[in-house]
Amino acid sequence: SKSLVLVSLLGLLALLLCGTSDAQSNQDCCLSYTKVRLPRWALKGYTEQLSSEVCDIHAIIFHTYSGLNACVNPKEGWVKKHLLFL
Repeated sequence: SKSLVLVSLLGLLALLLCGTSDAQSNQDCCLSYTKVRLPRWALKGYTEQLSSEVCDIHAIIFHTYSGLNACVNPKEGWVKKHLLFL
């Protein structure tokens, strides 16, 4: 529906304006999670960051078609659904 597309576009715009909480250290680690729910159509892939390695938190890093990377919490329901889609 039109409202779902509008909400998705606004979410993506908010992500662009607010930053993506992506890798910010010299180890290229996610330090926090973005609070923006990304639309599935914007995603082209993902990378998993494990807290058992160099980084402090477990995260999924979604890669968008627009070239952005967003760190998200892998425990979130919407993240799990998007991973199944990818």
